Amino acid sequence: MSKEATKDALLAAARSEFAAHGIAGARVDRIAERAGVNKERIYGYFGSKEKLFDRVMEVVLDEMAEVVAMPGDDPVEYVGRIHDFYLAHPELIRLMTWESLHYREDALEGQHERIARCAAKAESLAAGLGREPSPDVARTMMTLIGLAAWPMVMPRLGRIVVGEEFGGEEGHLRMREHLVDFVRAALGRDAVGGTAENSTGSTDGSTGNAGSAGNAEESGDGDAR
Repeated sequence: MSKEATKDALLAAARSEFAAHGIAGARVDRIAERAGVNKERIYGYFGSKEKLFDRVMEVVLDEMAEVVAMPGDDPVEYVGRIHDFYLAHPELIRLMTWESLHYREDALEGQHERIARCAAKAESLAAGLGREPSPDVARTMMTLIGLAAWPMVMPRLGRIVVGEEFGGEEGHLRMREHLVDFVRAALGRDAVGGTAENSTGSTDGSTGNAGSAGNAEESGDGDAR
């Protein structure tokens, strides 16, 4: 097995191990066994278990960035695309949760790159909403991410609240439709790329979208990864 093939095998094995057990609970012996290599390769190629986890996170977030377009293209459908990606890659939700639990308030590996990537997406969202980039737009993006991810974060709660129809292909489709409709109402999406008027007539985005949402039967905020 070549060096690159060995690293790829270790990353794939580590992805499953970290998703299942977190950083503290993951075992390099299990990762190496699943990859079919000696565990010393982990330290030789990545340096430590923690650095291996950091590399796994870098890979999965890069994969998401390649698949999910910028939110400005269509802020409403963006939520649907994020939802689809999380649904197809449930390990990402688990990995991000484990990362937050492990590192808490500590700076993350590659945090500056993540900040830059999120800033670019917030700027794209602002353009799609016809607004200037601002903390309010960033909060909207954060809210959209949360809306898209929550059904996968709390599937048991979903079954309790919605019922058994929450799961399965039909349930997922209905949840996606609901999320998209909810965000459309929240953002007052008359036209993507135009200025979204709100019930107070404000167009600066400080309270406008919240105003529109408040008058809708279903309200929310928008935000995307």
